[in-house]
Amino acid sequence: MEAKWRALLVLTAARTSLGFQFQSVASVSPLLVEELGLTGADLGALIGLYFLPGLVLALPGGALGRRFGDTRVVVAGLVLMALGGLVASLATGFAGLAAGRVLAGMGAVLLNVLMAKMVTDWFAGQREIVLAMAIFVNSFPIGIGLAQLGLGVLAAAAGWALAFAATGVLALVALLLLRIGYRAHPNDGAAAPAGARGRISGREVGLVCLAGAMWGGLNGSLAVTIGFAPTFLVQGGLPPGQAGLVVGLATWLSVASVQAGGMLAQRGVSPAVLMLAGCLGWAACLMALGAGMGVTPLLVAGLAMGLPVGVIMALPAQALRPENRAVGMGLFYTWLYVGHAGLPPAAGWVQDVTGVAAAPLHAAAGFVALLVLAYAAFRLLARRPVAG
Repeated sequence: MEAKWRALLVLTAARTSLGFQFQSVASVSPLLVEELGLTGADLGALIGLYFLPGLVLALPGGALGRRFGDTRVVVAGLVLMALGGLVASLATGFAGLAAGRVLAGMGAVLLNVLMAKMVTDWFAGQREIVLAMAIFVNSFPIGIGLAQLGLGVLAAAAGWALAFAATGVLALVALLLLRIGYRAHPNDGAAAPAGARGRISGREVGLVCLAGAMWGGLNGSLAVTIGFAPTFLVQGGLPPGQAGLVVGLATWLSVASVQAGGMLAQRGVSPAVLMLAGCLGWAACLMALGAGMGVTPLLVAGLAMGLPVGVIMALPAQALRPENRAVGMGLFYTWLYVGHAGLPPAAGWVQDVTGVAAAPLHAAAGFVALLVLAYAAFRLLARRPVAG
């Protein structure tokens, strides 16, 4: 197997451990409520704590990769994830679970930032980069799906503590896979020539922040879509079980559309076309859903919302010199956490102010449509791609 595809396979497989661990609280939540007396607010806090470290660690994580080497820092991240799973499994209440989630979340930040940089190194400047990034990004929802299938069953049979411990074990399996199956790229942090380590330029910062804002906007809009759609559907008369099923199906369709976007790009479809079709199609579907046109628009949105994913993930390779990719990806992922943390509350605020049930969906449609303008601005400012 060609080296770049082998690297992609190993990194994608290892990163499934991240989605698997993130989903663990939701998968065992009934037992946590029953045995530890946790409230809904407690569960929400535990879910959010996994991403909270990203707001402060994404940028330093990139710098650590450049200083010590990407592979070494990813290994450290997997160790933190394993320790976080262990701490959570030994918890006797909310405080112990929270400590485990924060510890694991710190490791997850390092994986997110530096694994994305590692894939970028292997595919920068090549047509396959959009496909590669689509495959890589799908590792997270695949990990979530595996947790949904297995952790609840494991917790019911052997207790919630063993389910949390299993997430740590999977992190160690990912670490072993990385050590055995991954060969470092020549641009791996500390292995890069010392003379190439110039400071990141203002142009690079501006471009990668613009790309990161797009990535944060897309993910934040996805969170708004799947977070507010169930309530809207139930208020429209759909039973809660059916509403959850429809939203779940739309989510899985979005996973498939991520891969479809990568394959279309590989077959020569322009990234601009994928951005237009995905973003404007998604926005139009949300407006139709908000107008009361049934569940079909939400399912069609699922088919559209994944199309721009690989395109956006490939943008940092056009903005950053090889020696600045680690720090640049830290900037890029900082915006992801800003989008995750900021857009859902903003959409909820719009609903509270307007009193309109569909307001969050309309807000998400506006966020998504703005991504097209942001992409056009990026293309205009990055007329001369950085060679990789």
